[in-house]
Amino acid sequence: MLRRHLVPLVAATLLTTLATPAPALADPAPVEPWTADLTAVDGDDVGVAAGGGVLRLAPGAHEGYLLLAPRALAGPVGAVAAEVDGSAPEGTTVEVDVRVAAGDGQWGEWLPAGAPLPAGTRTTQVRVALTAAAGAGSAAAAGAGGAGGPTAAAGPEVRSVRLVPDPAPDPATSRAAAPDDARGVVNGTTYRVFATREGLVGGTTANGHVITERDHFVALPSRRGLSPKGTGSYTVQVCAGNGRCEWAPVWDVGPWNTKDDYWNPPATRESWKDLPQGVPQAQAAYLNGYNGGKDQFDRRVLNPAGIDLADGVFWDGLKLSDNDWVTVTYLWTASGLTGYVRTGGDGPLNVRGAASATAPQVGIAADYAQVRVLCQLRGQSVSGPEGTSNLWYRIATGKYVARAYVTGVVGAKLC
Repeated sequence: MLRRHLVPLVAATLLTTLATPAPALADPAPVEPWTADLTAVDGDDVGVAAGGGVLRLAPGAHEGYLLLAPRALAGPVGAVAAEVDGSAPEGTTVEVDVRVAAGDGQWGEWLPAGAPLPAGTRTTQVRVALTAAAGAGSAAAAGAGGAGGPTAAAGPEVRSVRLVPDPAPDPATSRAAAPDDARGVVNGTTYRVFATREGLVGGTTANGHVITERDHFVALPSRRGLSPKGTGSYTVQVCAGNGRCEWAPVWDVGPWNTKDDYWNPPATRESWKDLPQGVPQAQAAYLNGYNGGKDQFDRRVLNPAGIDLADGVFWDGLKLSDNDWVTVTYLWTASGLTGYVRTGGDGPLNVRGAASATAPQVGIAADYAQVRVLCQLRGQSVSGPEGTSNLWYRIATGKYVARAYVTGVVGAKLC
């Protein structure tokens, strides 16, 4: 279920301060502040309701968020701060996050409002998250050691959110911008972590997706890489020791922790900054007794999991029979040509060992998943939601998908 442990809003009004402008830079044209439309609750949003101009948790919801529409700015900004007018009774929290459209056609990770953004940022998206009490990870948290429930009698309320851009980033602190033309592929961050099966068919993930039988998504223990429902903004390539791989979107938060983006360097890691990059907190707790062997919710860690796999990924994509170590590439940390799988609701896409529908299946790409296209070649003609074509994309060494099921790829070179 939707669960998260947020930084509390401890006063009626929260002001996230702006990054300090660099005085050595010429003053650019100002980008005007804007006010979030808190009434625009639709299918992209989870667990929230708006009434009387106030954003609240929906009845029975432990946590939720409002995903605002992407916003094209009049000029580059170095940060976007949030001035929040609201109330948060003891034990409840409010948080505003911002993400940036990268130059290679994908989104960067969610960052706290006010954090330095990549140089040249012109398109942003804002998320307003509310929680009723401390949470306990992903929908799989029950399998990972139990889950907490709401403890506060009243939930948080948000009356207004004013977004204030800083048009003068400090180049010493701004995050590096993605290249405008990312034709050359840069390998994404890859780590070997322990994977567990999520299961919990009929449950609801952190982005509002209702889990189905043989489902195809994963959970990571930080909301920084959480895709909105029905998108593959954040996708992983996960491969088992048997050579099989699946490309699956991140639709849930967990296991164990909710603020452990272990794939990031310690300097930018959300928490557990004393751990090496690539080591999940649960892994360190289970194998080395880190944090007394407990997770962020003070629960005893019973396995070293750094990723949860939905049943379809576990059984069909990777052909696993038990929890095991896998190799995960966090594709939003890569650059290169990007495409998105579209199967028209007919389940996942077969990944083949050659450019033919009769070649051996060597993995699966979930519907909505992002793929990084290395090159294209001609093979068997295939018809799909994107038309009929004899072009195939190589998305990893010895792994191919038919162009007829992939959208958004422009300018792929020949293999």
